[in-house]
Amino acid sequence: MLLFRGEEHIDRWCSSRGLPRGAALTPDQAWRLAQGWYRDKVKPGWRRHTLEEAEELMARTGLTGQFWNLRGD
Repeated sequence: MLLFRGEEHIDRWCSSRGLPRGAALTPDQAWRLAQGWYRDKVKPGWRRHTLEEAEELMARTGLTGQFWNLRGD
């Protein structure tokens, strides 16, 4: 993960390295994703998220589109 000051900074960084731009998420989205992803991890009954649960969490966080597609289709 790379941290940037804003959209323009991302564009300059990618351009200077000849790289295509990937997806970006806001600090709020990163926080909400982490809360949902790790919320129960220390509980004895923890289990890995199913594909459907992971997709739902990303959708609720606003992470949609091809980059966030976990199924690879």
